[in-house]
Amino acid sequence: MIDLPAKAAVGRHRMPRRSRRWRRDLAGSTALVTGASSGVGRAVSLELARRGVRVLATARRGDRLAALADQAAGLAGGPILTLAGDITDPVFRSQLLAMTERDGLDVVVAAAGSGAIGAFGNATADTLTRIMDIDFIAPAELIREALPALRQSRDPAIVLVGSILGYHPLPLHSEYCAAKSALKSLAGSLRMELADDHIDVLLASLGPTASEFWNNLLTGSRPTWSRGRPMSAERTARIIVRGLVLRRREVRPGWRAKCFVFAARLFPRLFERVMICRRHRIPPTS
Repeated sequence: MIDLPAKAAVGRHRMPRRSRRWRRDLAGSTALVTGASSGVGRAVSLELARRGVRVLATARRGDRLAALADQAAGLAGGPILTLAGDITDPVFRSQLLAMTERDGLDVVVAAAGSGAIGAFGNATADTLTRIMDIDFIAPAELIREALPALRQSRDPAIVLVGSILGYHPLPLHSEYCAAKSALKSLAGSLRMELADDHIDVLLASLGPTASEFWNNLLTGSRPTWSRGRPMSAERTARIIVRGLVLRRREVRPGWRAKCFVFAARLFPRLFERVMICRRHRIPPTS
């Protein structure tokens, strides 16, 4: 087992409520980041490392994690240690958290995710199960299992990487939308339940973002209507980490994400009709 570099003992004691600053000081803290081999998870890991955070990065692809650690070694910041595995496996989650036992855990960033495209009626139960496992159950259980460690932190926080589709679904994305909607609700519940423990909960509702999401779909292929220009993973990561520093409840990186949520909230029926028309006019690519 690889241990994270030691940090000062003060980091293991919760900061009194009256001492909490309006800006979080991340330097010297320890963060666990899932989905760190690519996309937003990888970019968040590097952004945290640049700010002096000790990062424990995890994903399935060990070679990608090794490259991430090598890149972080060239930064004047915190180190990135890695452990490859399946975040949906309870045994692996226990191994991850065991690596933080000596020095504590301050931040958990749940960025791992997957998707599937296709009509719900033509999909299988396995697709639904796998999407819910990766996008909702695994991050939820990781948070549950990490709570004892977070309660010992001086300034703990949880970051759930969600989607604007948690606000309003799209056709052909049923399983993914259901998982992200559940994640959004989980963030809201945890924010209230953990208030007395002074554990902040940040929901990142992402819009179109440059990543390998479309290359790793469980089923189907990218619909032609989502071919717009995405926001870079690096810019998205900076917005997420800034939200963490400023103790935001939620961030929606980019004007597309903000406009989507605005339209979905104010004109849900019109929004729905537009999507039905687009679905009929522009079927998914094969």
